[in-house]
Amino acid sequence: MSDEIDESRAPLMDHLIELRRRLLWSFVALGAAFSVCLYFARPIFAFLVQPLLRAGQGKIIYTDIFEAFFVEVKVAFFAALMIAFPVIANQLWKFVAPGLYGREKKALLPFLFLTPILFLSGAALAYYVAMPLALHYLLGYQGNVGGVQQEALPAVGNYLAFSTRFIFGFGVAFLLPVLLMLLERAGIISRDQLRKGRRYAIVAAFAVAAVLTPPDVVSQLMLAIPLVALYELSLVAIWFTERRRAREPADAAS
Repeated sequence: MSDEIDESRAPLMDHLIELRRRLLWSFVALGAAFSVCLYFARPIFAFLVQPLLRAGQGKIIYTDIFEAFFVEVKVAFFAALMIAFPVIANQLWKFVAPGLYGREKKALLPFLFLTPILFLSGAALAYYVAMPLALHYLLGYQGNVGGVQQEALPAVGNYLAFSTRFIFGFGVAFLLPVLLMLLERAGIISRDQLRKGRRYAIVAAFAVAAVLTPPDVVSQLMLAIPLVALYELSLVAIWFTERRRAREPADAAS
């Protein structure tokens, strides 16, 4: 009896050992990237503040004595996540791939390659378009208010939270097509359900934009409109995949 129990536990232990190994490699990659990025934290932060500079704000402050140091640490970790993501995704794929059939591997590989492309597209839209527009709008509140001069003096920690929220928010939101196509391929949703739920998706897009962006109309529209467009793009992509799957039995028979 004890031998049977040990044999039944062996596959689980093998999976746990494999998971530990993949996690270890991911943490090593993240740690190595963090060490390099910490050395270049100031140039990286200089890159992040360019939208602020283009919006006409040439000064940024810190009031806490440790704030500038912790900002550089956060910048390094933020950059390390971006750099180490391909390694982490590769380790995740190596852990999952042995349990998949060849057809499933072939189906998932395009999504694996599409994920960083869509994330970087969203991050680029946030950095080059949405952030400058939002900052230009928000900094427009400077000026004379009842005889008192109102001046914006953004702190380094506040601006870092603002920029990373924008970049990660847009990047993750742009993964919507990958999520919907995976759910459709898994049989959880269908194209007809997505088409009928379009009005709810539009409301959800604006709700997500309201959560992920600052409370100004410009920023919310800059995220909500691409989300709606990506939703429609997902419907088109799912239509193509449905047609291709419908042709496969005929091609196999011929």
